[in-house]
Amino acid sequence: MPEESRIIYRGRIITLELEQVTLPNGVRSELEIVRHPGGAAVVAMDEEQRVCLLRQYRYACDDWLWELPAGKIDDNEAPLLTAQRELEEEAGRQAEHWQSLGKMIASPGVFTEEVHCYLATGLKACATRHETEEIIEVHWLPFHEAEAMALQGDIVDAKTVIGLCRARAHLPTGTTGR
Repeated sequence: MPEESRIIYRGRIITLELEQVTLPNGVRSELEIVRHPGGAAVVAMDEEQRVCLLRQYRYACDDWLWELPAGKIDDNEAPLLTAQRELEEEAGRQAEHWQSLGKMIASPGVFTEEVHCYLATGLKACATRHETEEIIEVHWLPFHEAEAMALQGDIVDAKTVIGLCRARAHLPTGTTGR
């Protein structure tokens, strides 16, 4: 708990706070903390062992990135509900089976955002519901190709690299196409 906290900025998604804290070693420090509600990401795998990757334009990077379907936790919903909603909205799929792949924290020195990763199988099609500010292409790639893209650095989004690497351990032997 901070000894003092002051909100510097409050936006739609994040809050920036300046906090006075005493660290476990007794050192007193002033930290800038970006508070974020967290999110969920989905490794969606179809019967042909293809994984859903989105090619999405990201203004902050001024580039198109390869990403898993993912999004922000809304109104304190459970991370699994976020994952299910985002898979429907962005990829146009619902899943019968869900398995947790754990959480990841991209930048723990500054951001509080935790992203919960899931493996989704038993997929069926539904309508996508992209938001107006989302520019998304939906692609289905063989798992081994997506994994190679992550390992070679063609995928730079942290949640996607981690999600793909963790998903491999949960796939039946011989199903990754290698």
